[in-house]
Amino acid sequence: MISKILKSILRHKLLTGIILLLVIGSIYFGYQKLAGEKNGVQYVTAAVEKGTLIVSVSGSGQVSVSDQIDIKPKVSGDVVYVGVETNQEVRQGTLITQLDTRDAEKVVQDAEINLASARTALENLKNTKRKAEESLTAAYNDGLNILTNTFEDLSPRISDLEKMFTESSYDGDENDIDYYIRLVRAYSKDSEQLLSYWDNGTEKKYLAAKSQFDRLRSDYFMLTLNSPPKQIETILNQTYDFTQVLLDLVRQGYNLAQKYQTIIETENIIPPISAETTNNHASQLSEFTSLLISRVNSLSSAEQSLKDKKEAVEKADSDIEDQIYVIEQREDALFDAEEKLAQHYIYAPFGGLIAKVNVKKGDAVSSGTTLATFITKQKIAEISLNEVDVAKVKVGQKTTLTFDAFPDVTISGRVFEVDTLGTVTQGVVSYGVKIAFDTEEEKVKPGMSVTADIITDAKQDVLVLPNSAIKSQGDSYYVELVEVPEEMKQQLLVNKTGTTLPNPPKLQAVETGLSNDLSTEIVSGLKEGDIVVTSTISPNKVQTTQTQTNQSRGTQEFQIPGL
Repeated sequence: MISKILKSILRHKLLTGIILLLVIGSIYFGYQKLAGEKNGVQYVTAAVEKGTLIVSVSGSGQVSVSDQIDIKPKVSGDVVYVGVETNQEVRQGTLITQLDTRDAEKVVQDAEINLASARTALENLKNTKRKAEESLTAAYNDGLNILTNTFEDLSPRISDLEKMFTESSYDGDENDIDYYIRLVRAYSKDSEQLLSYWDNGTEKKYLAAKSQFDRLRSDYFMLTLNSPPKQIETILNQTYDFTQVLLDLVRQGYNLAQKYQTIIETENIIPPISAETTNNHASQLSEFTSLLISRVNSLSSAEQSLKDKKEAVEKADSDIEDQIYVIEQREDALFDAEEKLAQHYIYAPFGGLIAKVNVKKGDAVSSGTTLATFITKQKIAEISLNEVDVAKVKVGQKTTLTFDAFPDVTISGRVFEVDTLGTVTQGVVSYGVKIAFDTEEEKVKPGMSVTADIITDAKQDVLVLPNSAIKSQGDSYYVELVEVPEEMKQQLLVNKTGTTLPNPPKLQAVETGLSNDLSTEIVSGLKEGDIVVTSTISPNKVQTTQTQTNQSRGTQEFQIPGL
């Protein structure tokens, strides 16, 4: 009974000890984890998302009322149509005057023809590239066939050389080639140049060549029609270099055999090697020399063919890239021509009263001519832009208007006039822009301050990232890509104050496109859902801007994959 009680006590003590150790371990490792998170670098992240990217320019000014404005054309020409009369009320968009469009239409037609021609040329270039790629594929296949013929031809003949360079046909202490060298050296004082080729040993030269051949043949046996082109090209180049070395060896052997035969005949020497054997050696070396010359030429032609075909593909790529640029230019030219044509139709910018019509059909007008005087109570925003921003602004562009007096009020509008001449104040050039309100808002009064955001470009359904995620190195851009399991991504995005990562982020090169003050379009290098670092939080310093990040990396040496 006592022993059972003791055992029970011991069992409980052991169990208690184990639990205590587990608790202590949990506290320790939890502390270590917290300490690591406290002292380690933390990252704020964002996901690559698809969305609409809007680019705009901003300007400020005042609200005014256009009691009276002069309607003027932006182009010169003859009036062919007048659609209004004095004292006539008109709605926004009413055609007031049309100028002769024949020249402008001809420019548009020419631009359309030029664009169509450029697109046809691009298709032709794509066909040229396709044919060049097919020709390159055929060249690789031809190269593979030449390799097959080369190794089939060389294998038995290299085996024939082995007897000459490693064996003695007369049971002597040296191979036959070494005997030829010894006799030529003894009887010919003018053969030093011929003999110097063999200074490092005949057998050693042959065995080195055979070893290289065996390695190349082994690599060749690994090739198939589906092998990477680069692999075929590498073995083709190496085989060409080897055949030149082998050709030199065989040619020098043939020259040596001929010199040996000449000395035997001239000196009436009866050598231990039979004349038949020497004649066979000379014949084999001569035939092998001719074969190697043919193989060298074939391999050289194959190399040159590959080079030419690759250059043709590269040229096609370059021509296509150039042609795409030409198309973009001609698209711009067509856009400008269509815009110029549209300017021959002058519409009422908003509703009002035609106070006076100043032209009639047949009149010649210029861009400064007042076609009609227009009276309206339409509110407009008159803002000022610098010379950089105004270059992006065109009549008709949509605008968002906000007001200092009413932060909660936002009105849409549209640009209807842009100054052609700027005003210089203290060396700064500014241009006036007038924006018509799309809707009336009674609270907004003339004289109130207004800020206009004019939309100059927009792209829908594109990959976007916060600007803080984009870093630069020279003319290239990169991000810090976070590679974690899918189940961890949402946890990273939820934490906006920074978190530690299981692995350091990877530098990933990206191509950027359109950008505004907040976001940048990602053209390539990332996909939707990828997680990237937007800011880094260290124990001693928080880096939250692109400038700080770039500065902190400025003294480091690193290579971005893909740059």
